[in-house]
Amino acid sequence: MTPARIPEVHYRLAGLAGGAFPGHHRSRSGDGGFEFRAHAPLFDVPDARRLDLHASLRDPFGRWLVRVNSLRKAIPVAVVADLSASMGFEGAQRKLDVLADFTASLAWSAWRTGDSFGFVGCDERVRADWLLPQTRQRGAGIALAGRLRSLRPQGRSAAALREAHRHLPHARSLVFLVSDFHLPLPQVAEVLASLTHHEVVPVLLWQPSEFELAPTRGLVQGIDPESGQRRWLWWRPALRERWRAAQAERRAALGHLFAAQQRFPLLIDGPFDPDAVTRHFLA
Repeated sequence: MTPARIPEVHYRLAGLAGGAFPGHHRSRSGDGGFEFRAHAPLFDVPDARRLDLHASLRDPFGRWLVRVNSLRKAIPVAVVADLSASMGFEGAQRKLDVLADFTASLAWSAWRTGDSFGFVGCDERVRADWLLPQTRQRGAGIALAGRLRSLRPQGRSAAALREAHRHLPHARSLVFLVSDFHLPLPQVAEVLASLTHHEVVPVLLWQPSEFELAPTRGLVQGIDPESGQRRWLWWRPALRERWRAAQAERRAALGHLFAAQQRFPLLIDGPFDPDAVTRHFLA
């Protein structure tokens, strides 16, 4: 994939950016930007070019006041990705191919915006071969996406997502937590708690076919995609209803968990749609 063919997404922080690098995001630092923040005495900010005569005439202390404008800042953007075996599921699309498209688009968009980009891949452990420290390299996402397309995941769990925060910047970052979230809910809560310092967007990668039910009756073999364990089941109407109820309960519990921590998930249940990512930040 060439840069000219990579779709761009648009994102923003809910709060104000920090850091030292100029960029695209609102902040409350600096004094030479374009967004008005406050007035300050000329003695404290000795720049007569920004003298505000109207504010100075209204000042009860008779001070000369200048306008202080905030600078726009760059932020770190990172993907924390589940690379366990369940992410190798292939329906109409392969989950890892969707992750590759998402990563390439986000890395390219971060470069275009002036932000740094990083990647942390996890299964049972934080994978050293899938760590990309924060970089402003133009083609970093393209190379990473190419490797993701050829990955055959073997991890039996995504437990190491709880350790991913150790490999993220200390500065407040925009973190996309990408997974199918088939891990136990207490683990999901632990992962979110470990990332409270950052602004987190959970990205749910699902394929509709992974939730489809087998024929109404008959003997079917169920396979756990993480552990590879196989189990024979006699599929019957009552079991189908229990399956539907369990799936609905699981989705509701996951939604309540995200809401309780004020995390608003982005659902991708098909091919990657860059416009859906942008709409998520405009909603």
